[in-house]
Amino acid sequence: MNAGISDSDEQFENLDCSAVVADIWLLLDNECDAGARERLQGHLDGCPSCFEHFGVQRQLKALVSRKCGGDSAPEGLRERLRMEIRTSVTIRQTPG
Repeated sequence: MNAGISDSDEQFENLDCSAVVADIWLLLDNECDAGARERLQGHLDGCPSCFEHFGVQRQLKALVSRKCGGDSAPEGLRERLRMEIRTSVTIRQTPG
């Protein structure tokens, strides 16, 4: 199960606009289970204000993905990060 909201969370039984707006990114990122997704989508379908906010956030996510999605770190930076991670892991694994 995803780390987001779950079907058993009581606070999501009766959603108000503030709860939906707070959790739009969970829906956009597919980080909620089917029951929570259904309740969020049900509220969006019946609330023009929240639906509009959802649309804006969806467009923002798509824009960020288009503009930043293809970027990758330069090879030199990636290699330095690998070395730093190895060093950190080695230091933590060394008995002290």
